[in-house]
Amino acid sequence: MKLRPDTFAMTATLALLTALGPLSTDMYLPSLPEIARVFKADTASTQLTLSFFLAGFAVGQIFYGPLSDRYGRKPVLLGGFFMFLAATFLCPFAPSIEALTGLRFLQALGASGPIVLARAVVRDLYEGPKAAREMSRMGTVMGLVPAIAPIGGGFTEAYFGWKMSFFITFALGLGLCLIVLWGLPETNRNRSPDRISPLSILRSYGHLLQHHGYRTYVALSALTYGGLFAFISGSSFVLQKVYGLGAIPYGLAFGSVVLGYIAGTLIAQRLVGSHGIERTIRWGVICLALGGGIMLALVLISTGSMLEIVLPMAIYTCGVGLVMPQSMAGAMGPFASRAGTASSFLGLVQMTFAAIIGAGVGLGLQAHPLALPVTIATLGGLACVIFLTTKRLREA
Repeated sequence: MKLRPDTFAMTATLALLTALGPLSTDMYLPSLPEIARVFKADTASTQLTLSFFLAGFAVGQIFYGPLSDRYGRKPVLLGGFFMFLAATFLCPFAPSIEALTGLRFLQALGASGPIVLARAVVRDLYEGPKAAREMSRMGTVMGLVPAIAPIGGGFTEAYFGWKMSFFITFALGLGLCLIVLWGLPETNRNRSPDRISPLSILRSYGHLLQHHGYRTYVALSALTYGGLFAFISGSSFVLQKVYGLGAIPYGLAFGSVVLGYIAGTLIAQRLVGSHGIERTIRWGVICLALGGGIMLALVLISTGSMLEIVLPMAIYTCGVGLVMPQSMAGAMGPFASRAGTASSFLGLVQMTFAAIIGAGVGLGLQAHPLALPVTIATLGGLACVIFLTTKRLREA
């Protein structure tokens, strides 16, 4: 049965496509300390399995959007799924931390297609606040994955070991691939006549960057996600090693943080219809700055409780739920005929920035746990400042 617009089935499918990346990351987060032990790797080397995943996401997003603008969303999407499934299946058999890092790069290279093309499909089907509302609805459904995955990953690590998380991810990815194959219609009705080449892709990106609003929304999305990824990449070491949480309690703590994100997307669905994209983002960046600032202050005071990390991060993730769907919709709105390319470049900047942040946090945590709250507070504050000082650019 074909999926249809304005149905929960379509929203859920697109949301799960965007959740493929978080599933691939969050499911194995509780196993990072064990992976480091098994491969006799240090914290920074183990963190590279996360940073290279983000790098693979960034590289893949260079090509998926332009290819889908030219050849259609569905065939390009299925090609990405094939690479993702092959790499995911091979990850448990990696003989070294370096091999696992390389396979994670290939896994992300495949997974980047679904997240890019899910956003492009939304732009194919919806416009303006309606697109932003759909992005928020997708975010609500997608948020269940990072809420559940670390908890499931914690139990999986405790009872079956780190390899099982990859086998579970493979099975879930295969099921989603079959849904796309049989149910998702082709939504690109306005295919680009441009031939695909590195030069044509660069020209397309240059055209996007001439738009002031696009640049601003991409920056907001990158800073917002950078703070989130700082927590994703550093929380397992901070909460498990510094605060002494086991794999299962860590999964529960991580899941509770994700509830803040889900709350943000639910609030955004109500706000964006009545108040518009701009006011919704305004409330979001306030949450980003507030959450990061409170976390840094509590850690400096040093209460000794893991709540000094978890509760402020829930405020930050509420801001993520308010900011990111609206920023994506705002960035892609002016580019109906280049939705795939606009989605690709947004993802490229977002993931490249997050990969750099993740690597930096990994190095910083070797020196002091304060690296995590400092990074989150800085990025949340920058996002707030940029939004408040670029109103004219967004309206240009």
